[in-house]
Amino acid sequence: MVALKNREKKKMKRRILFLGFSSVLVIVATTFTIGQYWVEIYDKYQEKKDLESELIALKEKEDKLQLDASKLQDPDYIARYAREKYLYSKEGEFILKIPEN
Repeated sequence: MVALKNREKKKMKRRILFLGFSSVLVIVATTFTIGQYWVEIYDKYQEKKDLESELIALKEKEDKLQLDASKLQDPDYIARYAREKYLYSKEGEFILKIPEN
C-alpha cells in the first residue's frame, strides 16, 4: 500500500515536472516567435518610411522634368537656352562670358 502511494506520488511529480517543462518550452518558443515578428514588422516599417521619402523625391523630380519638357516645347526658350548654355549668338550679337565665383 505504501509503495503504491509512493509510486503514484512519483508519477504525479513527473507529470507536474513534465507539464511545467513543456509549458516553459512553449512560452519560450512563443516569445521567440513573437520577437521575430516584431523585428520583421519594425524592419518593414523602416523600409516603408524610406520608400515613402524616395517616392516624394521621385515625384518632385518628375514634376521638374515635366516642367522642363513643357519648356522645351517653346522655341523662344530653346533659343535662349542654347545661347546661354552653348554660347550661340544671334546675328550681330556678341557674347561675353563672365566667370562665376
